[in-house]
Amino acid sequence: MTTPTETPTTPRSPLLRTPGAVAAEGPDAGVAWHYGDPHAEQRALVRGEAVVDLSHRGVLRLTGPDRLSWLHSITTQALTGLAAGTSTETLVLSPTGRVEHALHLVDDGEATWITVEPGSVDALRTWLERMRFTLRVEIADVSADVAVLGEPSRSDVSSLGPVWVDPWPGATPANEGGSADTASYAAVSTLEHPGAERAWREVLVPRADLPAAVGGRRLAGTWASEALRVEAWRPRFGLDTDERSIPHELDWLRTAVHLHKGCYRGQETVAKVHNLGRPPRRLVLLHLDGSSHDLPAHGDEVVYADRRVGLVTTAARHHELGPVALAVVKRSLPVDAELFAVAGSAAEGAVPRRIAAAQEVVVAP
Repeated sequence: MTTPTETPTTPRSPLLRTPGAVAAEGPDAGVAWHYGDPHAEQRALVRGEAVVDLSHRGVLRLTGPDRLSWLHSITTQALTGLAAGTSTETLVLSPTGRVEHALHLVDDGEATWITVEPGSVDALRTWLERMRFTLRVEIADVSADVAVLGEPSRSDVSSLGPVWVDPWPGATPANEGGSADTASYAAVSTLEHPGAERAWREVLVPRADLPAAVGGRRLAGTWASEALRVEAWRPRFGLDTDERSIPHELDWLRTAVHLHKGCYRGQETVAKVHNLGRPPRRLVLLHLDGSSHDLPAHGDEVVYADRRVGLVTTAARHHELGPVALAVVKRSLPVDAELFAVAGSAAEGAVPRRIAAAQEVVVAP
């Protein structure tokens, strides 16, 4: 699993000049990891009293009358007739069904706004341009002019700019069996899903107005927002995915894939796995031994009986759960297996350190 790194085009946020700000590294470089008290920042987010600088995310603006029907034809989500102000997410898959891009998408009636992971906007725009042909669509990378703020809210209205409301966990009890337009692979019902308690949205604001858009609200870093994302079992492209990931392994069909729409690239794999079997790997939450001062890193091994059975994708320190991690493991791994996360195993020259890890099933085996 390749470790995400800062790209040369990653913008550095002016909010890093805030007193106490500690810059993040890796995929979140360019914004703050925390502002001095990450656990207090997490609690403020839970109470709805803080905002997170996500200005390193890429932003595309699509215009033209064919924009939604065109995106509908090349991505996993049903987008024709999407009502103005309705948030959704959609995936770009490879011909073999592997996840290549994850798009947070909202249309305001005049334009479609898309935000993507840091460092991925150039590749996505290039691919979209190749797929445009003669359709009436214009694609603009507005990342230099538009910034993203994340905050714990389900409201789809903001005076600051367009709003994308996270649909996670999305799937309703009526369609968890897979008979409706999406499906769930989770080990619990939607009513019991930890993501049901997490409100989250992205607000797009003029980059020049970013400090003013924060106003007097408390700032929280990505340490806090990532810990709450891990708690909610929410997959993130580039961290919880690799070159082999298919949506089923991460329970991503529930919000990003429409099962009864027209053909799109990768649909054959989506339908085959859904109709004939289970995915070869599955997402789990690991509760890590809190006596260790180490956290495993992205790509570190998960072992069972001295055999590698998976990889850590995101690790975090949660203000209540303690050290936790998302990991992708073999589907055949017993749910009661005694596991270890091997911190340092993905780093060249590091001394591996085993951390006991109790498995909480996310995607059912």
